[in-house]
Amino acid sequence: MECYLVRHGEAVSEAVDGRRPLSRAGQEAVEQLGRAAVARNVQVSAIFHSGIERAQQTAEILARNLAAAGVREITGLLPEDDPAIAKAELEAAGQPIMLVGHLPHMRRLAALLIHGDSEREAVDFAPATMICLSKDNFQWKLAWLLTPQQT
Repeated sequence: MECYLVRHGEAVSEAVDGRRPLSRAGQEAVEQLGRAAVARNVQVSAIFHSGIERAQQTAEILARNLAAAGVREITGLLPEDDPAIAKAELEAAGQPIMLVGHLPHMRRLAALLIHGDSEREAVDFAPATMICLSKDNFQWKLAWLLTPQQT
């Protein structure tokens, strides 16, 4: 079983727009990330996001690239949420899914899955970074990391 964790693309500053949507560069980086994911044959049954605009935009761009069946907001993906909530979502999934969120949550979730400790460093999530985790014998392992620069 595989799952994918994604940090949203670069957002505009709060001074420009308080909602902090993706910047033009952020949109382009997520498009590149989506193309790279297609080249890696990433397939997901659904893409879930935090509900914050930049995460939703990132999820929608990736869904278009991956022809994912659905994009939906779920609880447990906000920046300060307990990563155990998202871990439970991944553990319950019967098919590969993608979670799109924010720092520090994505970093803490990856650490919880890989090391069993959300405070232990596991992955550095730059904007528009995707990681693939595979589960084998009840243990999640980092399979690969993908950034737009790797296209």
